[in-house]
This record gives sequence, structure tokens and C-alpha cells, in this order.
Amino acid sequence: MSSASLPADFLRALSEGFPADFLTQDAEELKEYGRDWTRVYAPAPSAVALPRTTDEVARLLALCHQHAVAVVPSGGRTGLAGGAVAAKGEVVLSLQRMARLGPVDLLGNTVRVQAGAVTEAVHRHCAEHGLTWPVDFASKGSSTVGGNIATNAGGVKVIRYGLTRNWVLGLQVVTADGRVLELNGALEKNNTGLDLRQLFIGSEGTLGVITEATLKLTQLPGKQDVFLFAVPDVASVLRLFRDARQQTAFLISAYEFFTDRCLSRVQRHRKLRSPFEAPSGCYVLLEAEPRDAAAVEAWLGSLFERGLVTDGTQAQGAAQAAELWALREGISESLSATGLPHKNDISLPVAGLEAFCAELEAVFQSRYPGWEICLFGHIGDGNLHVNVMKPDALDKAEFLAHTKQADPTMFELVRKHAGSISAEHGIGLLKKDYLGYSRSEEELALLRALKRTLDPRGVLNPGKILDA
Repeated sequence: MSSASLPADFLRALSEGFPADFLTQDAEELKEYGRDWTRVYAPAPSAVALPRTTDEVARLLALCHQHAVAVVPSGGRTGLAGGAVAAKGEVVLSLQRMARLGPVDLLGNTVRVQAGAVTEAVHRHCAEHGLTWPVDFASKGSSTVGGNIATNAGGVKVIRYGLTRNWVLGLQVVTADGRVLELNGALEKNNTGLDLRQLFIGSEGTLGVITEATLKLTQLPGKQDVFLFAVPDVASVLRLFRDARQQTAFLISAYEFFTDRCLSRVQRHRKLRSPFEAPSGCYVLLEAEPRDAAAVEAWLGSLFERGLVTDGTQAQGAAQAAELWALREGISESLSATGLPHKNDISLPVAGLEAFCAELEAVFQSRYPGWEICLFGHIGDGNLHVNVMKPDALDKAEFLAHTKQADPTMFELVRKHAGSISAEHGIGLLKKDYLGYSRSEEELALLRALKRTLDPRGVLNPGKILDA
């Protein structure tokens, strides 16, 4: 559906019932709002709707349902699975104007926000009261609450706090035909049958549009120690993690790793300096809340004695901690800025990571000797980001053809080790052909039935996760 083919009655209803700036068909804005971070699909929306209220969202969706106009909900567009891409003339429904932050409830430790609120803005809003919404990732400066919930986002603190769904008490959702649902409010306990919130959390905008959320908050963590360690390989990353997790000297908040190839790309793009003189195969960033300072010091000293690390540094203050975190959080942006990565976001049971990584390396060495593979991730919760970089000698189409052939081999390995083909970025367009590697036919049949029930005309984010 092109912009010219939007139904005349639909366009007339929009012009008569909504503000003058509600809809845009400006070419540059169509291009910007029609894509996410994947940059694989060319954006081609017909229009962009920019509501300010839930009522406007509801009335728009009712019209879209009536006229069978496809809608792609859009937040910060930081996803990496094509879930927010509008490539077939859909209307993009951007929630960016719906960014209101309600007052923090200091008794219930909650806050009600609109779906377009930026993650980092929520953090700042709550920090004034000594509280936080502990959903945190590198894209927190542009990702939005609605997108986080719609994809059940993970991030760097999952090892301590869990996924986004753990921190959502209530949702306001607009259904495909324009009905507004208020789900659970600010209740911690509500044992009245099926919890409908969970249908929409992680549904990638295919079942309804989240417009507001009541977020569960927790106390800001205490002083955090930040360390960066150099280790030879992925097996060493996992040995260090096993040792760190057995400690009682500190509480782990984040355990991240990246390879030397990732560090090289970050240094090239961001001009950041490594704290180590000699290069190493892998690096571990550990953030932890100390419980016993003397025990922490003793543990650090033992790491070198036991050969668990080859080098290491501890941040001396907030500025140095930010510098160490920048080496990890700048990776995704740097890979895209310095080349064309084919990204995969997978997860494994933590206990199976070592065996999986050994087999994964063998797969790539046999299929693509000499190709640059950049690995990083949230190793503490079993989440790996596998980035295959396009060789300079290959054009984009040939490269994507090669990686498309390789993906099933990797996903078969994921299935063998009881993992998931998507840890935190969802399915979207990029992974829907491979969903069967993680979900059974019986599960897929139920998912399709839910889609038909909640969106009978198929107008909400069509083609994402499942084909009709």
C-alpha cells in the first residue's frame, strides 16, 4: 500500500478528526520513522501518525481496523530484528510525543508513564527519589518504555534484576479495533485468572499497542565497583564467571564480555583507549556491589595467582567507570559504523555456554575461514551477540546470501543446546523464518490463533513474528 493508495475515506476521517500535525507524509520523515537499527529493509511507509493521547491512538486504530490499513507501532526504533520496519506502505504509529512521566509513588514504589518515555529519562526521574526502574542497556538514551515492554527487552542488568516483564505492574493497551484495556493497574497481587498483561509483553506490537505503563521500581543500588579483566578466550570468560558467581564478597550487577575484534572496532570508531598495553583474546566487564571490601581485594589478588586473568583494572571513580563501560556499550554502534554486521542475538542455558561456544567457533572456521566474527554479550544470563562482519571483497547482496545460508546451521546448534534464537531483540522480520528452531508446531499454532483472535483483520504489525 503506497501513500497514494491509502483509502480516501480513511484520509478524510484523519483530516477531519485529528490535529493538523497528526499525520505526516514528508519523504525524509517517512524514511526515518519507517526503519529500525537493522538497516536491512528499505523503509517504505505510507504515512507517519504522531498521537499525543491514548484516545487519539484508539481512534486511529479503529479507523485502521475499519479500512484494513496496516499499522506499524514505533518507539525508539532501536530494535535489531526488523520489528519496527514499515516496508510495505504501512502507517507508522509513533509514540514519541507520548512521553509524559507521572509522579513517583513513594509508598508503592511505582511510576506511571506514557509509552514514548525514553528509558534514561525514566531513570533520571526516579533517581531523584532514590529509586530506579532497573531496565538498562546501551540504547537507554533513545529506547522507549513501550518498545522495551513490547520486546520484553533484556540488557546489561538481567543477571541481577531479570527481564523487563519483571518490572511492569500495569499496562494500558489499545486493541486492533480501538478498544482501550486497563490491565492490572498498580497491583502487586491480582489472582483473578489469566494475566492479560503477559500477552502484550514481548508481542512486538502484533496484538495491541501499549500506550501507558505502571512500572515497578526498586532502590538505587549502592556503590558499584567496576572492573575490566583481560582473558585469553571465551572458555576463560566462563571460568572467571563461574568463580565470580561463587563469591560472597560482592553481588554481581553485570557480567559482560567482548572479544578483541569488538574492542578494535570501538577504538576505531570512538577513538577510545584500552587500559591494557598488551592485547588479549577477550575482555570481561564486571560490575558488582561490594559486601566485604577486604574479601574483594583478596579475591582480586587470587585471580592472577590462579591464572584466571592475564590483566585487569578497577575503575577509580565514576569517570573511569564510565570509560570502561563505554568500551562495552559502544560496540553495537561501532560495528555498524565501521562495517556491515550480520547480527544474531541468541541465548543458551548458562551451563551450556562453554560447549556451545566451542562448537560455534568450529562452525565458522569451517564455513568462513578468515571472516571476522565479533562476539559480545551478557554472558551472565547466557545471551550472546554474534556479529559476522562483511568482508570488503563481497558486495552486500552476496554477503547476506552467505549469512542466510549459515544461519540455519547456527540455529540448529542453538536448538541442540536447548537455547533460543532470540534472547532480547525479538523475532520481527529477520528471524520469523527460523522461529521453529525455538518453538514447537503446537506453540506456533496457538500463537497464530491468538493473533487471529486479537487482530482478526491482521492490521497490527503484519508480517512480524508470524505470517498470517
